[in-house]
Amino acid sequence: MTAVSAETGTVRPSLEPVLPGERGATRIADRVVAKIAAQAAREALAPLPAGAAAPHATVVVYRQTARVRVHLELGYPCDLGTRCAAVRRQVMERVGAWVSMEVPEVVVQVERLHLTPAPGAPHGRTP
Repeated sequence: MTAVSAETGTVRPSLEPVLPGERGATRIADRVVAKIAAQAAREALAPLPAGAAAPHATVVVYRQTARVRVHLELGYPCDLGTRCAAVRRQVMERVGAWVSMEVPEVVVQVERLHLTPAPGAPHGRTP
């Protein structure tokens, strides 16, 4: 912080510390938190099934709390509950670590399931 001398009009640095309550605050935009959440979901799901769209997220931030909704596509067959739990855990961990926000709620919405054939299984119709 700087101070201006009234007598000479010169700028000189202030030696007094600024109290934390007087410094202001940093506000992180909802879209930034949403991008972090989407990236965390991609990390939890890697690799994505062929033809699947990348996960995207919507976020509502109030003070230091973020409520997240992640939209994603999964390969099938798989354990859907385990995959969704992994996404929830990763999103909560990453958002908390990167932007120091509490994430009490992560809603995972599965938009589409992509059929993943078993190795060696015939493709298409079978007689």
